[in-house]
Amino acid sequence: MQRRLSDYLIITFKGLAMGAADAVPGVSGGTIAFISGIYEELISTISNINASLFKTLFNKGFKAFWAQLNGNFILALMLGIIISFVTFMRLASYLLIHHPVLIWSFFFGLILASIYFVGKQITKWNAATVIALILGAAIAFYISKLPSLGANENPWYLFLAGAIAICAMILPGISGSFILIILGAYKTLSDAFHELDIKRILIFATGALIGLLSFSHVLKWLFKNYHNITLAVLTGFIFGSLNKVWPWKNTLSWHTNSKGIKSPLLQESISPLNFNGDNHIGYAIVLMILGFLTIFILEKLGSKKQ
Repeated sequence: MQRRLSDYLIITFKGLAMGAADAVPGVSGGTIAFISGIYEELISTISNINASLFKTLFNKGFKAFWAQLNGNFILALMLGIIISFVTFMRLASYLLIHHPVLIWSFFFGLILASIYFVGKQITKWNAATVIALILGAAIAFYISKLPSLGANENPWYLFLAGAIAICAMILPGISGSFILIILGAYKTLSDAFHELDIKRILIFATGALIGLLSFSHVLKWLFKNYHNITLAVLTGFIFGSLNKVWPWKNTLSWHTNSKGIKSPLLQESISPLNFNGDNHIGYAIVLMILGFLTIFILEKLGSKKQ
């Protein structure tokens, strides 16, 4: 695919949006990739990283290797994801502590719009797609209700958490950051980025790379052989995740780490009228609308002719 510099700048912008989404527990970067029109190219590109790719490097040189890799696409996208994820994770942690209703309101609107745009790509509805939709929603809703396990800083556990979380990060509707919270690795990884702990970051990244290369082959096969059913499951995932991003929650239990810092362990969604504190209902509605409109902008960029 022939692309101009402006096309790659747009891909980097989409990477920025994906990174920001993945930094927030409850929001999936895979949803952003899907809406912005790069999801299947991303999965296909990742799954093509295999032994034949490196054979091309040794036999035909770097230029042929880079073209087969779809290197410009990966470079532009990863540049946006890494910059956004590293910088926004710190901002997201602050906002989730001090302004939780406002940040969840924005992402609730974003996820709500995503349901429509992913679902409309299902070309044929039948009993199988409806069942797949319901099953996907039930799985995502169940995951959203799971409590955190608490922090675990074991290197092998961090490696495993990276392999599992990256699979969720590329699935629309399943939040990789929330999976890290459930596994008790989110705070450990957040601290590693904050303290620039290269060892822990590399352990996590290695696990994520192995998980990504393995899981991308499964997704590519599913899209090729069961396209509509796969889309229905993904739409269900997004629908079921709405519970996690509902802005008004009541905290049932707390987790206190070794430094004495408390974080929510188990929460339940409640009516804004029953919220203990300022429910920010006016600002929340405005931010929901902004999140909803953000998806329309990304979808417009996704449908742009390359």
